[in-house]
Amino acid sequence: MEWEWNYVVWSIIIIVPTTLIIVFFKRNSSSYKLPPGPPGFPIFGNMFDLGTLPYQTIAEFKQKYGPVVWFKIGSVETMSILSAKTATEFFKNHDFTFAERKIIDTMLVHDYNLGSLAIARYGTYWRVLRRICTVEMFVNKRINETVDIRRKCVDDMTHWIEKEVNSVEMKGSGIEVTRFVFLSTFNMLGNLMFSRDLVHPGSKKASEFFNAMMRIMVLSSTPNISDIFPRLRTFDLQGLKKKMHREMGIALDIASTFVKERMKEREDGEEKKKDFLDVLLEFEGSGKDEPAKLSEHQITIFTLEMFLAGSETTSSSVEWTLTELLRHPEAMARVKAEIFQIVGQNKKFEESDIDNLPYMQAVVKEVLRLHPPLPFLVPRRAMHDTNFMGYDIPEDTQVFVNVWAIGRDPEYWDDPLDFKPERFLNSKTDFKGQCYEFLPFGAGRRMCVGLPLGNRMLHFVLGSLLHEFDWELPSNVTPKSMDMKERMGMTVRKFNPLTAVPIKTFG
Repeated sequence: MEWEWNYVVWSIIIIVPTTLIIVFFKRNSSSYKLPPGPPGFPIFGNMFDLGTLPYQTIAEFKQKYGPVVWFKIGSVETMSILSAKTATEFFKNHDFTFAERKIIDTMLVHDYNLGSLAIARYGTYWRVLRRICTVEMFVNKRINETVDIRRKCVDDMTHWIEKEVNSVEMKGSGIEVTRFVFLSTFNMLGNLMFSRDLVHPGSKKASEFFNAMMRIMVLSSTPNISDIFPRLRTFDLQGLKKKMHREMGIALDIASTFVKERMKEREDGEEKKKDFLDVLLEFEGSGKDEPAKLSEHQITIFTLEMFLAGSETTSSSVEWTLTELLRHPEAMARVKAEIFQIVGQNKKFEESDIDNLPYMQAVVKEVLRLHPPLPFLVPRRAMHDTNFMGYDIPEDTQVFVNVWAIGRDPEYWDDPLDFKPERFLNSKTDFKGQCYEFLPFGAGRRMCVGLPLGNRMLHFVLGSLLHEFDWELPSNVTPKSMDMKERMGMTVRKFNPLTAVPIKTFG
């Protein structure tokens, strides 16, 4: 869903001007030395300034106001980090102070925020879930044990693509690539969590779950008056919370049946290969403040979060990678030549091949630098008043770490707007949270915990698509004429999805 600020503005102007005047109380900030930033309108702050792609607009503030910028979105006081230098200071010396999350209103339904890892309060429950993820789930041993699952799902994806392009209707036409990648990654996560496909024409329950999750993604990325003016949350003026309550309820009910089925299987002593759901069910707290077990509701919410985070980010990153490779035929030729040199023609692309493909890895890094899935990461929140780089930051300030701007910081990147995968060859720059000029998955305590699995899935899906197919643009499109417009929703995607023509490489 596009970040439709104009829609939000008109909704406010038409529906709530009188209410805003009554309930809005402006903070007296005269005693604060705040970071510099653009002047805003009374009540509305800077929301008129942000446009449909606010990460780009805010990045431009750096030229006038510097690498730490202050502004207001409605009544929400916001600071944005815009350079690698300020990101280094933020994550190295202030990570704990800003360890809380800013939670949007629609994520409060069914107590989703209380079971989530991504937006959990910083405390015992968050530490428990993070420990489970880093020690039990997203470790190489566990990921290696599930390689056959990802193999099956990628084989299904390539089969779906072949079937699509060979159909009478699609013969000679392009396909919407990201749709197939999304369905494949959704099934990968379904098998990792529940040991079953969740996109399957024969399963009504799986289809209902998939459709509910799609609607949740749309609703959670729709601009909401309640987030801009929190005092109005009670009124749910756009009805988004009501809609989310319904869709989240459907998804939770279905996921809960999967959990209950597994719990019964375990009670009956049925033996099967251990998956991520078993890891959650087997948890036993060891600390005095830890829960003895995770509740069924907490487990169900965590499984939903896996789908929300994993399928959208992987599919959007694959789409941007193929887009950039089609725009740069020389890079496409080089990465395919590398793959065929290592993999050859008589076997499939395997996850074990990834480490031997430095140029493909460089391509992925360059795409993540230019097109980070979450340009603001998940917004942080100040837990108390603090001093950051000489500025007084009030408690509850929302923080955007603008990794889109940081990835284009000319102090760290030569030709920062150009697509040059070669910059990452023979370079130690990585996205694991230690190189603050390159933070597509964040850093510090709240960086993306699923990075090891997501990284593996991204490279495996991409490598398989490049090995199995040659990719061409439709006849009416050239590399120079490709549409690169973006839209901001749960992740930043192409405004118009990539359409490309796959040609089977062999046979």
